[in-house]
Amino acid sequence: MADCIEKHLLAGLDARERGFSRVVELERAGTAYRAVLRYETAQIATDGHATEVVALQELIRQLHAYGYAQLRSQLSFRGNTYFGSREPWIEYPDPERPPGQSAGLIKRLVGWFSRLEREVEND
Repeated sequence: MADCIEKHLLAGLDARERGFSRVVELERAGTAYRAVLRYETAQIATDGHATEVVALQELIRQLHAYGYAQLRSQLSFRGNTYFGSREPWIEYPDPERPPGQSAGLIKRLVGWFSRLEREVEND
């Protein structure tokens, strides 16, 4: 059975570019650590890792692969100790996207307006 040793608040944009904020539980089972996120109907969990930090980083990598963006986390609980907002936010830069792949709603809108402007100029 896994013991929850830490809870982190994770915030960002989901794959549909909606803002979200959810708790990530870091669990220890024996000598391995895993990160678990429950979001809507999905549960995303990492395999066991050597440290809590590596487990959380693997979860972030998985979320980026699913299209999540602008991710950041903040330690909320360690054991029974509540940290509130005293701990700093940790930002996780978005990975580079291949050319032509969506990079967000605002960038798509800017691109659309730019194309529209070029079409008007060429008429």
